[in-house]
Amino acid sequence: MSVGLLLITHNRIGDELLKTAIVTLNHCPLAVRALQVFHSHDPDSLLTQAQTLVTEINSGGGVLVLTDIYGSTPSNIAIRLLESNPVIVIAGVSLPMLIRVLNYATLSLPELADKAVSGGCEGIVLSTQNNRGKVGC
Repeated sequence: MSVGLLLITHNRIGDELLKTAIVTLNHCPLAVRALQVFHSHDPDSLLTQAQTLVTEINSGGGVLVLTDIYGSTPSNIAIRLLESNPVIVIAGVSLPMLIRVLNYATLSLPELADKAVSGGCEGIVLSTQNNRGKVGC
C-alpha cells in the first residue's frame, strides 16, 4: 500500500511543479494527480473532482494533499477532503517539498507528511553577504 499524492493549486502551479520534480528525479514513484483551480471554476464542482481523484490514487495508504496558500480556494477544497477521506493536507507546496515527498515515497502517510514539511522548511534558505545559507524555518 503506497500513499497517493494530490496537488490542488491555483491555475497550473501544481502541474508545473510536478513536471519539474519528475524531470529532476527522472521518475515518479507515486500515483499523483494535480487539480487546477481557476477563479472561474465552481468550488463545489472542484470538490467533487478532488474526491474522485483521491479515490483514484488511494491504493490503501491514504493520500497526501499539497496545496499552495492556506485559506485560499484550493486549500479550502483540500480541507473539505478531510471530512470523508484518509488524507493529510499541507499548505505551502514548493519544489523542495515535492521532491522530498517523491524521494521518500515508501513512507506511511503520517511519515510522508512530516518529510514534506521538513522539505519545505529546509528548502527555505536565506542568503545575504553576511549570512550564506541559513535555513529559514
